[in-house]
Amino acid sequence: MAKSKRNKTADNTIAQNKRARFDFQLLESFEAGVSLAGWEVKALRAGKVQLTDSYVLMKGGEAYLLGASITPLDTASTHFVTDPTRTRKLLLHKKELAQINAGVTQKGLTCVCTTLYWKGHLVKARIELAQGKKLHDKRDTEKERDWQRQKARIVRDNVKQ
Repeated sequence: MAKSKRNKTADNTIAQNKRARFDFQLLESFEAGVSLAGWEVKALRAGKVQLTDSYVLMKGGEAYLLGASITPLDTASTHFVTDPTRTRKLLLHKKELAQINAGVTQKGLTCVCTTLYWKGHLVKARIELAQGKKLHDKRDTEKERDWQRQKARIVRDNVKQ
């Protein structure tokens, strides 16, 4: 049996935006297809993507992913003019677009991309409507994370004894 060339994880995650979970309170999530060029798919298979400062922009009734950086491979981009941070179109249903547009315009929410993953042979993006956290909310998140870590240490030490 031949081994797969791709480095697979259990859930086929390509990249995550962990910063979004820290900076925003995530409210509602959507699954969107991503319109990509061939060299971008090859770069995604190699794991050359970064979502740290990416967000979703609504323009003309359509959604676009901005700020996602896909670094081109040297071998795949010799005869293309590649732009690593180009705007990529997100493929959503009209009802989902309407929900996102209403959240962004009326409620003052932000739409961010939190994950890129494989679904079969397609690349999907998990985008979420989010509300910005205040500084004290971020401190509470850090305190909660530290407490969970301490609790796990205490339980681990008690089990060893």
